[in-house]
Amino acid sequence: MKLKSLLLRYYPPGIMLEYEKSGELKTKSIDLLDLSPSTDVSALLEEIQRAEPLITASRSHQVKLLIQRLQDKLRQHSDHKFELFKVLRAHILPLTNVALNKSGSCFITGSYDRTCKVWDTESGGELLTLDGHRNVVYAIAFNNPYGKVCNLIGHCAEISSALFNWDCSMILTGSMDKTCMLWDATSGKCMATLTGHDDEILDCCFDYTGKLIATASADGTARVFSAATRKCITKLEGHEGEISKISFNPQGNRILTGSSDKTARIWDAQTGQCLQVLRGHTDEIFSCAFNYKGNIIITGSKDNTCRIWH
Repeated sequence: MKLKSLLLRYYPPGIMLEYEKSGELKTKSIDLLDLSPSTDVSALLEEIQRAEPLITASRSHQVKLLIQRLQDKLRQHSDHKFELFKVLRAHILPLTNVALNKSGSCFITGSYDRTCKVWDTESGGELLTLDGHRNVVYAIAFNNPYGKVCNLIGHCAEISSALFNWDCSMILTGSMDKTCMLWDATSGKCMATLTGHDDEILDCCFDYTGKLIATASADGTARVFSAATRKCITKLEGHEGEISKISFNPQGNRILTGSSDKTARIWDAQTGQCLQVLRGHTDEIFSCAFNYKGNIIITGSKDNTCRIWH
């Protein structure tokens, strides 16, 4: 095996290795999920070199610099205040969903008008219209080439949300039966059922490390659970209508929610404190998301517009 290049992965923290084996280019990752600003870099480097033969002495300085860059990123404070950047007249009927690609350079919207549109984030220009559906487009996403497929049976009502954690080892589903279920992606076995909401679960998500789970409900609240203990850590209260969308920022310390009360809110993931309310839409917010740096937010609404917040 021959190492070709080292790539930095900010969230979840890690280093991607591109290497050649038998003439074929492959990738693997060094996951640094427990990295903190106080981590001893030299000790961590020695541990990596013992575990990964591709990291030779000639590469040690480069790896050390990458770890230090990750630590610098972790030291940054997430106190950014968002301002409206652009309003897009996206569709002729209400929007149902919106999603950024991994780099944040473009995003996609879905609508009751049976189309999807791809947009340039920086300019707000429309790049592409995807048509062909014969009914409402309810869910959209950019592809993840490392995904898996499972058949999961266990909920007793319609499933509103389903997604993998970052390494595709677990699957999280949210349902109209007021529960979320955590599944083993390999066996398809239910590992835990998360309860506590008084109404339908409309959305759910992992943070980027897979250690936290957030749920959004028609009862107007959101909850944060530990993926390890399956216990509720905090409850997010403040919206005056059902919460249709929820997501973590890349750092995992902020949560974004969108609601039928026409607002989006930013929350502290540990304390549940509301840090900022984003107002401006004139109808329900169906979808919202952070970009990969966590410094841009997009919201999609039943008022037929998307808003970009810096």
